[in-house]
Amino acid sequence: MAEWLLSASWQRRAKAMTAAAGSAGRAAVPLLLCALLAPGGAYVLDDSDGLGREFDGIGAVSGGGATSRLLVNYPEPYRSQILDYLFKPNFGASLHILKVEIGGDGQTTDGTEPSHMHYALDENYFRGYEWWLMKEAKKRNPNITLIGLPWSFPGWLGKGFDWPYVNLQLTAYYVVTWIVGAKRYHDLDIDYIGIWNERSYNANYIKILRKMLNYQGLQRVKIIASDNLWESISASMLLDAELFKVVDVIGAHYPGTHSAKDAKLTGKKLWSSEDFSTLNSDMGAGCWGRILNQNYINGYMTSTIAWNLVASYYEQLPYGRCGLMTAQEPWSGHYVVESPVWVSAHTTQFTQPGWYYLKTVGHLEKGGSYVALTDGLGNLTIIIETMSHKHSKCIRPFLPYFNVSQQFATFVLKGSFSEIPELQVWYTKLGKTSERFLFKQLDSLWLLDSDGSFTLSLHEDELFTLTTLTTGRKGSYPLPPKSQPFPSTYKDDFNVDYPFFSEAPNFADQTGVFEYFTNIEDPGEHHFTLRQVLNQRPITWAADASNTISIIGDYNWTNLTIKCDVYIETPDTGGVFIAGRVNKGGILIRSARGIFFWIFANGSYRVTGDLAGWIIYALGRVEVTAKKWYTLTLTIKGHFTSGMLNDKSLWTDIPVNFPKNGWAAIGTHSFEFAQFDNFLVEATR
Repeated sequence: MAEWLLSASWQRRAKAMTAAAGSAGRAAVPLLLCALLAPGGAYVLDDSDGLGREFDGIGAVSGGGATSRLLVNYPEPYRSQILDYLFKPNFGASLHILKVEIGGDGQTTDGTEPSHMHYALDENYFRGYEWWLMKEAKKRNPNITLIGLPWSFPGWLGKGFDWPYVNLQLTAYYVVTWIVGAKRYHDLDIDYIGIWNERSYNANYIKILRKMLNYQGLQRVKIIASDNLWESISASMLLDAELFKVVDVIGAHYPGTHSAKDAKLTGKKLWSSEDFSTLNSDMGAGCWGRILNQNYINGYMTSTIAWNLVASYYEQLPYGRCGLMTAQEPWSGHYVVESPVWVSAHTTQFTQPGWYYLKTVGHLEKGGSYVALTDGLGNLTIIIETMSHKHSKCIRPFLPYFNVSQQFATFVLKGSFSEIPELQVWYTKLGKTSERFLFKQLDSLWLLDSDGSFTLSLHEDELFTLTTLTTGRKGSYPLPPKSQPFPSTYKDDFNVDYPFFSEAPNFADQTGVFEYFTNIEDPGEHHFTLRQVLNQRPITWAADASNTISIIGDYNWTNLTIKCDVYIETPDTGGVFIAGRVNKGGILIRSARGIFFWIFANGSYRVTGDLAGWIIYALGRVEVTAKKWYTLTLTIKGHFTSGMLNDKSLWTDIPVNFPKNGWAAIGTHSFEFAQFDNFLVEATR
């Protein structure tokens, strides 16, 4: 291997000697051979005493929830370009792991994701978009690791209780059907399965899940637990031999780069199975760069998984733009490849699961850190970060103060790495636009006459990758279309015979599930509709509203007219609404304000200032019943609102002072079947 590297080095050297004189600014001269004898710390990279832990990869989460909702509606070629930036090897983020939510019908941060089993005798493995996303990831990287994890569960599993462990066998069966369905209908092999995101685990359930997986021939599927904190699950494993045996990976969320003593004592693989969740600015990129190194250095975590994969949900929902990149405008095709993508590339493009960390990794003398990994076949990758405290705070946990200052760092390659002739160099500088570089390839570093030593001049907020691999690439496409607001006039008649996705474009379900529906009882105008399909509250992860609601449009809308045909399916107690200026969603949906126009099967109407129905602007009697179509029209202009039923005025000029702006929405009074058709919104800010 050393001879091959030497030969390749000389072949590239002639070509490279004339190249990087073109590097500009600070990036032109960040490297100094140790022959300059610059003062500073010295760090030995050596495999003579064996290797550290096996590296399991860097990944991201789609879900928890509905964070990829708008991505599926992007037109080509932009949708494929976004997917390439995320998953294509040696192109962008080049992720090793994709973790998806097992949709459970409940609100799980920014929306609901549909279950494959809304009811006990109902199975459909084509709902939602996670199946599609996993297939697209596999298409680009056949070796990508796939993980499934429940957040919420459909209500029937709880048998009247808001708890998934009422019948352990039934819940295990439900999860295993998802894994089997992934293979049967989509040829997807799920590699890891989780328990219940950031909620209680049940040791007996984990054991039953393992037995059921084995019974189905799924011995290869490994269990990760508990996707919450280190302490409880690791202590339980140390006291319970059977539990210890069936848990393959201990996963903790937002560990702050540290793991617990009991977790280390288990000897199991330790993962930061959800991390980051920070605005994808350079601050977020600094957070991501710091924890990718220090999760291993401080806590022996061999995988770090970002929440979330791509910010593809309305930005004003909770944790807006907390994805590795931003793609929240399918109507325009606009997207942004944010800096966390290129921070990811510093690790992902030059390592693979199955590589090993060196034992000789750690912190730099004047702040920052370094890790090194090898494939055991002669290749070496070194990642160095000098993220400052001010520019690398993650959204959680609290980051204790530390100092990073300019320094020289000398690295000495020993053991099997001592004769490496050349290292490729990739560089990122975060911060001021005038000094900023993202994943820039610099001149190669030649080590032939340096006894395996080199010195770097390091400043704050920098990332270096030095590697024997020559396959790195900063992928690019022509600039996407410019950003545009949501169309001011938008309509959807839902007339789709064979929908590719179960959800209508741009509707973002916040409580309940709204799906395309073929109404066989109405072969005419309302043959194809959008239907709210839950009649039972799910086992919740967040604070789902008591009503179902799906939002759409531009949060900045002020003056708008919403028109929609509605169909109540539940006699006597059923009810539906259309709404405007809806100002909250996600985990805050219960407290959403807006202007809500309701009709009920008992022959009444109501106008409220909130989703919960506490603020009543108007109410009265109307000729409304179930099993019949009606047309609702809601107009909001300035401080006044008016409404019509079947194009006849029902009320006019009711004063409304709050909120000033928000989304449009449709929904139902409770968890009940109802249909919507011929949706139209005309809006001005």
